[in-house]
Amino acid sequence: MRFPLFVDAVSRRSGLSSAQSATIARAVLQTMVERMTGGRSGDLAGHLPDELDGYLGAPGPADGPPMAFGPAEFLRRVGERAGVDDATARTGTAAVFATLREAVTVDEFREMVARLPRDFDGMSQPIPRPPYDT
Repeated sequence: MRFPLFVDAVSRRSGLSSAQSATIARAVLQTMVERMTGGRSGDLAGHLPDELDGYLGAPGPADGPPMAFGPAEFLRRVGERAGVDDATARTGTAAVFATLREAVTVDEFREMVARLPRDFDGMSQPIPRPPYDT
């Protein structure tokens, strides 16, 4: 999936502009890499747009262990990185996770979610697509 298509999918799901969706996608991926068990994203980077590979495949802080924080802190960090309020961070994060679910194989998505703490389950559930005007 090319970056513009990824961003477009996030934008459609979230109702946010393309520019804001791109910023939130980067913020989610950076925060996810910090939080993932093992500090690295594994094989997912090869299945995402090249523009996102650097965020998802980058080592965690100082190549150390993953940072321990829960969903509320995850959303706070996304919001801070993207420069958005809490509600926008939540909506954008859900849209990014739903788009990731489509962008990678089922096994890769399960592996990614398994590397996040158990309390992240609600953040990785698919959200319904907005209705299209016909």
